[in-house]
Amino acid sequence: MYSDTRPADLDALGSPGAIDAFRVRDTVEVRALLKSLMDRGITINLNGSDGSSYATSLWAIDTEHGRLAFTADLMAPEVYRLVEADEAVAVGYLDQVKLQFDVVDRMVVHGRSSCVLQAALPRELFRFQRRGTYRVRTLERSAPTARFRHPAIPEMTLELRLLDVSVGGCALFMPCDLPMVEPGVQINDAVIELDAGTLLRGTLVVHHVTAIQPESRGVRLGCELMHLPPEDTRALQRYIDQTQKRRRMLQLD
Repeated sequence: MYSDTRPADLDALGSPGAIDAFRVRDTVEVRALLKSLMDRGITINLNGSDGSSYATSLWAIDTEHGRLAFTADLMAPEVYRLVEADEAVAVGYLDQVKLQFDVVDRMVVHGRSSCVLQAALPRELFRFQRRGTYRVRTLERSAPTARFRHPAIPEMTLELRLLDVSVGGCALFMPCDLPMVEPGVQINDAVIELDAGTLLRGTLVVHHVTAIQPESRGVRLGCELMHLPPEDTRALQRYIDQTQKRRRMLQLD
């Protein structure tokens, strides 16, 4: 899938408060994101203010001296243009999240058989999440559920566990011992409880029914989430952001 590796225009985001919603300044989180870029060998595009551009990867993170090292081709003129540029920005993707940070104090360091492009370890970076598509797996301990009347048996109320959720939809676990909900069905007045402080009300449209593992004794209902009030949509986005952060911290632990 094509990813836009141009830097985002921060001025176009509006007020400083709007920009801050994308800013990551926590030292531990910044270094964890950079380490993910390095460990996974993610392609990083370096963009100079003079129009120069160079595709590279993060080769080393020196936290003791506060330096980064990017792989570089000794013979590539773009590398030296980036060093001479007034400003430079790095852009890379971790799954559906676009990461961007300034690349300052740039220099080419030559070794015996290769060279690297060094820069200062950034104190902050920006995360631009593709909010319409990004999906998080729910945290088991919070036990999020969706509650609604069975569309074929109105006197039966179902309370199903959420497996994952995005702004546009969710997946529910349907046990085999319950009457099945068929694809194409619209479920009105669904109540989704993500945690103690996040309760959503909207409409679910079942698009897919997918088998999971045989031992799970149930299926996955893939649902589109519709007709959420604006305040519920904002609450859902906050939940997605916070769940993603908690999962990253659990991985660090």
